[in-house]
Amino acid sequence: MQKKIKPEIGMNNKELTAELSARLGITQAETSALSEEFVQTVTNELIRGNTVHFQGFGTFEVRKKEERVSVNPATSKRTLIPPKLAVAFKMSNTLKDKINNKEQ
Repeated sequence: MQKKIKPEIGMNNKELTAELSARLGITQAETSALSEEFVQTVTNELIRGNTVHFQGFGTFEVRKKEERVSVNPATSKRTLIPPKLAVAFKMSNTLKDKINNKEQ
């Protein structure tokens, strides 16, 4: 049996704020306020049904998941799962290439 490898968490919000603060040369409080405003702006656009595109990074969009029937394998009980909206992210080809070390 093959052992599963648990992925490491790369960076949390506090570490990201510290990194951005150092790179931008502004305080961590300013950086935190900026990142919170950024997240709120993206959230508001998605709530309005708009797509948010970042050149060279990717696109966030809201997609509708259709109603479906789920089956519990232990009991064979069927459950109707209602339709819902979900946020989807599609990474850009530039980011894909960087991740796959095609572009240094």
